[in-house]
Amino acid sequence: MQLRYSFRLYPNGPQRSALARALGCARVVYDDALRARESVRVEGAPFPKTGDLSKLLITEAKKTDERGWLGEVSAVVLQQSLRDLDTAYRNFFDGLKGKRPRMGAPRFKSRRDSRQAVRFTANARWKITMGGDLSLPKIGDVRVKWSRTLPSTPSTVTVVKDAAGRYFASFVVQTGPEEMLPEVAGQVGIDLGLSHFAILSDGTKIESPRFLRRAEKKLKREQRRLARKAKGSNNRTKARIKVARAHTRVADARREFHHQLSTRIIRENQAVAVEDLAVKGLARTRLAKSVHDAGWSAFVAMLEYKAARYGRIFVRIGRFEPTSQVCCVCGVKDGPKPLHVRVWECGACGVVLDRDINAAVNVAEAAGLAVSACGAQVRPVLVPAQRGEAGTHRDGQTTVAGIPAL
Repeated sequence: MQLRYSFRLYPNGPQRSALARALGCARVVYDDALRARESVRVEGAPFPKTGDLSKLLITEAKKTDERGWLGEVSAVVLQQSLRDLDTAYRNFFDGLKGKRPRMGAPRFKSRRDSRQAVRFTANARWKITMGGDLSLPKIGDVRVKWSRTLPSTPSTVTVVKDAAGRYFASFVVQTGPEEMLPEVAGQVGIDLGLSHFAILSDGTKIESPRFLRRAEKKLKREQRRLARKAKGSNNRTKARIKVARAHTRVADARREFHHQLSTRIIRENQAVAVEDLAVKGLARTRLAKSVHDAGWSAFVAMLEYKAARYGRIFVRIGRFEPTSQVCCVCGVKDGPKPLHVRVWECGACGVVLDRDINAAVNVAEAAGLAVSACGAQVRPVLVPAQRGEAGTHRDGQTTVAGIPAL
């Protein structure tokens, strides 16, 4: 499978200027190609081919006074910009045909975009030097902070500039079966939430870090300072970068938390099951900020690709499964319950259930995994509890996560 490895770049002054030229030229070629295609679409003519656009907007444009500065950057960067536009159109039309989720039509890029990127393929003759620098054509040897080794020789490198002015090198590498982990006996179902970020079917509850909520005070202060600055001034640019850096610190902390937790779960379990949540629907409710702060989609995506990478089983169950309504002991559907109800009693068997752990056990069972809060089959046999949160049966019997302790 193909993976991306990102590393921080530290270009010097001339290299930052050269990267700014490359980013600007790639943006201009992209916008020129988009403008050419939109004009023929309005006229009802067929779309021009990429080869024709390359000849017109790159080869011929370099000979003109208006676009002569395109020759100051690597031609591979400009060609990749046209391919990116082709990909954007292909994704847009596939969304209209129902082959993938719908997305908007390609739009023009701006120099004020928060994220800018240029891609170098093998044809650009980029390389990693003996000293560990990244040598890019017409840019130079850029210093890289290597946090880990690449598993294989990368095929492409993308230089990214984010909203905070940081530069990153993103390498595409191919990984093989040698990364498969040894098989383990663990199987787990995961219920994602807000008060607790994740609840596992073995009774483990992972607290929600709430990175955005904790940083809100500082973010509001920096945002107020930005609002007071005159538009177009250098002070406003400096304030904007401070706001962007504050947001990137929150995003980086959240991403690190997701990586550490997903890696631990994948290493300790042979099979992992999660619920397919309707995040877009929740983002339009009063819980929107908390949902975005949790980052469920990014976490589930990490679980999925790490399971494929390390030879684990990953199962995503349907979002309409009544995991919070079904008793994990007797299997009777007790009906929907408000969010403030965290513990409920089954009307059929009388077991007092923790809402979140019961849902995690049902997620695992719906995926066909033989796990429960006590690490054994949910049904039909009850076994002695080993760990979890204790509850109380209506006849006084102690339970752990809704499973009677025999």
